Amino acid sequence: MPPELAHPSFAPACANTAVWQQPLNLLLDSTGEGIFGIDLQGCCVFINRAGADMLGWPAAAVRGQNMHTLTHHSHEDGTHYPDTDCPIFNAFRRGLPCRIETEVFWRRDHSCFAVEYSSHPILDGQQVLGAVITFVDITARRQAALALQHANARLATANDELELRVGERTRELAGAVGQLRKLAAYSETIREEERTRIAREVHDELGSLLVALKMDVNWMDKRLSEQQQRAPHDAESMRERLRSKCQNMSQQIERAVVNVGRIITDLRPSILDHQGLWAALEWQAHDFAQAAELGLDWSVQGTQGSELPEPLSMAVFRIFQEMLSNVGRHAHASRIAVHITVTPAALDLRVQDNGCGARPEAFDAPTAYGVMGMRERARHHGGQLAIHSAPGQGAVFHLSLPLPQGAA
Repeated sequence: MPPELAHPSFAPACANTAVWQQPLNLLLDSTGEGIFGIDLQGCCVFINRAGADMLGWPAAAVRGQNMHTLTHHSHEDGTHYPDTDCPIFNAFRRGLPCRIETEVFWRRDHSCFAVEYSSHPILDGQQVLGAVITFVDITARRQAALALQHANARLATANDELELRVGERTRELAGAVGQLRKLAAYSETIREEERTRIAREVHDELGSLLVALKMDVNWMDKRLSEQQQRAPHDAESMRERLRSKCQNMSQQIERAVVNVGRIITDLRPSILDHQGLWAALEWQAHDFAQAAELGLDWSVQGTQGSELPEPLSMAVFRIFQEMLSNVGRHAHASRIAVHITVTPAALDLRVQDNGCGARPEAFDAPTAYGVMGMRERARHHGGQLAIHSAPGQGAVFHLSLPLPQGAA
């Protein structure tokens, strides 16, 4: 009979102990937890069916075995576990219960499983007779905890990455907003400078011409009013003077027409409306090459019979103007090459110079407003502007622009 059944607290009320022992055995075998009892030497006194099954031994083979040597001899990593450190033995040796869930029990096949066990001493008065140990396999629970821990770690990592990306995107957005603000301020400055230039030209050129014409008209009016008072022999001389004045006025009017045309062309080239984008680009390239005394290689392909919508044409023309302006201001080139290719799906425009070139970061500088403006125009229409350059190797400006269906 197990020692605990011999304890006075386990004594049955009736004299027939066997009547009570049978239901107790059934109760032990019906529980899902492993239960075994040990004496003071650590040998098994009894073990229920669930405990024997978890250990992989028949219950009869376990009884009488030292339970520490049988199932608790090593740590999870395989290192030796001396019985002097065993909480089960220390618990009943000191008469104190314990509950452990960080260790393993070993099976008959030398595999181990995570276990949660409790050890309760069996006392006879003040004398310890042994202990009863209950245990459960918590492998699934530990795996779930580890899975949850890993999931939390992955979630924490994902949150850190997300925060990092959000921070990067926020900084990029702040930088983009700052660049847009600078570009807007630069555009406004350029607009005001252009207005000032046009106003000055209108005042200096057209204003002075109109004042001179007004003075000439007044002079002619005055001379014509004096004509009746002059002698006949002076009439021929006056006619010559009037003819000379009319010729001078004609020249001034012609200069005024030229200046008006130039100002209008600066504002919006009429050739763009009258002859289309391709003619305007060719005229702009030849005019720039002639003014800057540069050699020009002009090549177009696919433009015959094609035309772009007006907003797109204006964007391409302004980007092309800025490309040429960049060559004129910075490249110190002697020759440029312009290549235009149009397909039903896209426009490809390249401007290449043989100038001094620059490092790539120079075109991405915060003060490179011209390049920034070209890129913004291209991006607005779904395209992109690429710049390839190196010191001493010139530069290539490459505009790639998708075309609306049926545009070309």
